[in-house]
Amino acid sequence: MSKSSYIDPDLIPGLERLAQAGAGFDLSKDLDSARRASQARDDALISQLQVPDTIVQEIIPVISAGGHIIDLRIFRPLNAPHPLPVFYWIHGGGFVLGAARQGDAFTLRAAAALGMYAVSVEYRLAPETPYPGPLEDCYEGLAHLIGNADALNVDAEKIIIGGVSAGGGLCAGLGLLVRDRMDVSLLGQILLYPMLDDTNIAAAAPTLPDTLVWTRAANLFGWQSYLGDLYGADNVPVYAAPARAYDLTGLPPTYLPVGDLDLFLDENMAYARKLMQAGVPTHFHVFPGAYHGFNGFAAEAPVSVACNAEIFDFAAKCLGQA
Repeated sequence: MSKSSYIDPDLIPGLERLAQAGAGFDLSKDLDSARRASQARDDALISQLQVPDTIVQEIIPVISAGGHIIDLRIFRPLNAPHPLPVFYWIHGGGFVLGAARQGDAFTLRAAAALGMYAVSVEYRLAPETPYPGPLEDCYEGLAHLIGNADALNVDAEKIIIGGVSAGGGLCAGLGLLVRDRMDVSLLGQILLYPMLDDTNIAAAAPTLPDTLVWTRAANLFGWQSYLGDLYGADNVPVYAAPARAYDLTGLPPTYLPVGDLDLFLDENMAYARKLMQAGVPTHFHVFPGAYHGFNGFAAEAPVSVACNAEIFDFAAKCLGQA
């Protein structure tokens, strides 16, 4: 049986589009080209988005404690009569690629379908900014929303955080930071096939072709870039690599989907198990025949539609809307 026969056939067009768009760069040798290709893919996707007249789009610049700007990319309902619940999204890209606008499809849907104040945070990328910089950017962006809740017309007691891939790993780290630093209880967290384990030792699915979106070599480069001098150390903080965390008590209800052809399958299963053992309500869903990023790269596929529907069903339940 060929490797491609394991893939959900409805997801194959997503891989073909990635190949045509010039994905597959060796990040360790040509990161700039990979970033340009990622930006071009973002341009194409964003050009297809239609923002209804009932939704306001804006960017709020936040001045960080270090003096740099953290942009918060916002979609929100127009003229909301009451404080809005918050949907706080963190984009992916292996810590080294991507931009906040990659989250537009999710944040726009959260604003339009669920009436949320939907935010995507523009955190700094590695290797130019290693840990803790990217995570602290995510934290400071969220802290700004909470600290200015009245002025922004948001409900600081109704916050759902989420992220995809490396953004899912940052989201998991952010959830731990919020638990340990803030007097705030999150309604939920959405960890979309998160990048959690810096040891890079989880066995990939035996059927996984090395060309499927995010490879072990790319993963190694991402972690080395993000952790910098901490890479390979025994004392990597749990906020940087949440797979190292043992105490997951006090975290919010969690939705964690992953494809069975994803490099992160094993580490995601292990993290979901830890969450359950800690008493955290956890919805863990493995999608057969799905590769890393499937619900974005092949959003029209039935399995992707189902995954994205589950994301917003989970958010609605957290808000008490379902």
